[in-house]
Amino acid sequence: MTAQQLAADLAGKPDALTGLADRLARHDPYAALPSLLEDEPATVLLLGTGAARHACAAAAARMRLVGLGAVAEHASAAESVPAGPDTLVVAVSLGSGQLELCGALERYVERSPIVVLANDPHAPVARYADVLVPLLAGQEKSGLACRAYQHALALLLLLGHRLGAPQLGAGNDLSVTLRRVANASSDLLGRARSWLPEVASVLAGAGGPGPVHLVAPADRLASAWQAALAMRHGPVVAAYACESGEWSHTDRFLAAIEDYRALLFTGSAYDDRVAEQLLQLRGTFVAVGGEVTGAAAQVRYLGDTDPDVRLLTEPIVGELLAAHWWAGRPV
Repeated sequence: MTAQQLAADLAGKPDALTGLADRLARHDPYAALPSLLEDEPATVLLLGTGAARHACAAAAARMRLVGLGAVAEHASAAESVPAGPDTLVVAVSLGSGQLELCGALERYVERSPIVVLANDPHAPVARYADVLVPLLAGQEKSGLACRAYQHALALLLLLGHRLGAPQLGAGNDLSVTLRRVANASSDLLGRARSWLPEVASVLAGAGGPGPVHLVAPADRLASAWQAALAMRHGPVVAAYACESGEWSHTDRFLAAIEDYRALLFTGSAYDDRVAEQLLQLRGTFVAVGGEVTGAAAQVRYLGDTDPDVRLLTEPIVGELLAAHWWAGRPV
């Protein structure tokens, strides 16, 4: 695992997304689902570990908008919702967490319909699938599964749409949205030399990178967690995620006692409150995807006013920061 491998994995995002869009335009990965479900499921249980669980949480929140009983659970939870034909189980594997996922699925196999999303069709978790959905993210040599996370989240949103949840952009055509996300990712990658060093410098401070705080609205908190995981796994930077509205009730107290530096994924009704209170405490923040008064720097990109484009694109800002800091870390 190296910074160069992570940079190469991230550079491959646009092509991988375009390939997934082409596949979805021709093939429905959930075509077999209606034959497994007698009716709308009473519960949709989404299972994952690490980044996969955060993607599950974002998709579950979208499903709940139309009244679906969707919950994202830790795969390692000792107990969860009961098995039965009206419980749809969705397991997401980004490579790790096989032990926990397989242990959880043992409680549901042959008792509930099971959908498995996996990049490796030969992964142990795949043998539990009634419907196996390939992520088509390709091999990621860095081991951080950044492309796999992005594809898993997109395919979970598609599953939610199949079950009646809204898809907010591109006329309910995920393949179109994915092409917009590919363009947005290409935009950020192509201009990285113009924004990345400045943002890295602002967030690192005088003592080097970390701790970094990633703040995002509730419906996109997965973006903050994914960026934080990339920073923790790659350059081993202390990184923490917080929801924008919660920030004033939790992380604000940290800002009073440390050199608090934040990457703010914009779009919350509470962005201005975060900015005002953070600046009062002499903290620093970078705004991503929108303009917020007081930001030390801003990162904009193509399509950043579209909710789905934001959700699927913005983690790359944190992931590129991780690669940048990793490359500069002494060996």
